Amino acid sequence: MKRHHARKSIISTASRLFYKQGYSNTGINQIIDEAGIAKSTLYEHFKSKEDLLMAYLHETGEEIINTLNDQSKNGITVTDKLLAIFDYLEELVVRTDFYGCHFLNIVYEMPDGHEQIHVQIKAQKDAVRAFFSGIVESQGGPFLADEIYTLFEGALIAHKVHQAPWPIAAAKNVIRKLI
Repeated sequence: MKRHHARKSIISTASRLFYKQGYSNTGINQIIDEAGIAKSTLYEHFKSKEDLLMAYLHETGEEIINTLNDQSKNGITVTDKLLAIFDYLEELVVRTDFYGCHFLNIVYEMPDGHEQIHVQIKAQKDAVRAFFSGIVESQGGPFLADEIYTLFEGALIAHKVHQAPWPIAAAKNVIRKLI
């Protein structure tokens, strides 16, 4: 297996397992077995399971921002752009392969002392805040962006708790009132 392909296979396998099972419930041996690699290959690319988690968080963060950006392009006005993002979220949460927010899932698992992971998760969440800020800058500046961000995160958390799409629908109703 070529070096780049092996790294990609490891991250892909670990990402799927971390997301579905959780970081704590995913073992290195399971990643190795399911990626079809030797243990030495994994450690050639990642010094530890935590390093692999950091790669997962980094790549997933980029994918999420790209997806949000793509979804926002389905709208013309600021309201339409935001609603398009929440429409996507509404479609996403009813899928059988949706297990919640990648980053919130990990942050709930991580005890204190994993500062590098918490910093990476905060950086991704700050990127989402900045993304919303870019959309609403002509409508109300950073305070409105923080409100939209809070609706987004709150909808994800409430969905995880209630296992129903109504929190996203409620967030969309608030957006219509805000803008």
